[in-house]
Amino acid sequence: MDPKPTLRDFNLRLDATRHPRIALIHATALAMGPIAHAFTKHAPKADIFHLLDDSLSKDHAKSGALTPQMIERFERLANYAWFTQADGILFTCSAFGAAIDACAKATHKPVLKPNQAMFDQALKTSARGAVLHVGLVATFEPSIASMTEEFLSMAQSQGVDTHIHSYFVKQAMQDLTNGDEDLHHQKVSLAMPELQNCDVIMLAQFSMAAAKEACQTVTPIPVLTSPDCAALDMMTRLSQT
Repeated sequence: MDPKPTLRDFNLRLDATRHPRIALIHATALAMGPIAHAFTKHAPKADIFHLLDDSLSKDHAKSGALTPQMIERFERLANYAWFTQADGILFTCSAFGAAIDACAKATHKPVLKPNQAMFDQALKTSARGAVLHVGLVATFEPSIASMTEEFLSMAQSQGVDTHIHSYFVKQAMQDLTNGDEDLHHQKVSLAMPELQNCDVIMLAQFSMAAAKEACQTVTPIPVLTSPDCAALDMMTRLSQT
């Protein structure tokens, strides 16, 4: 049996064929930089492109729920991505799980939720006790409920007994929107002492990835971010198709 292809093998094979075309679909512009950086670092041969509808996050915050109309809007964005001959889609908006599920059901190609790979890595963390305690830090409050539900469902399917501790960092996303990255990172790092009893901590939004270093300087607990995990997972899946 041939060995499972590695990311390096996949990149080498692309030299002789073509680069994979990956659509990155966003509900906020703040996620674009972190995921582009992750692909540049881990998969420079990938042909990535961005589709942005920042009214989705605004409408979700106003309605407080994921509506059928929002799900249809996601499906239309996905259909456009397939029309451009995309080989896979990575959504970077963590509050829209049900909409992403609807898009995935319509194709055999890879369609990834933003935190799928990070969740999987978190569930592989060794617990200090019988229960795995996981911290979830968010700067977009509506994402907490959907991410918690998704994470606990994944934990149950893998037979992992886990408890999730969520923490919302007020105003940090607005600080980032205003261009004050240092203040954003500082506010996110201040959440770390609140989660000192956790085995692993996840940063919920793609836009929080750059705050990892500030967080890791104040806690010994492993801090995970979505972009690196997601980029590597997408390339692995494409190498297997």
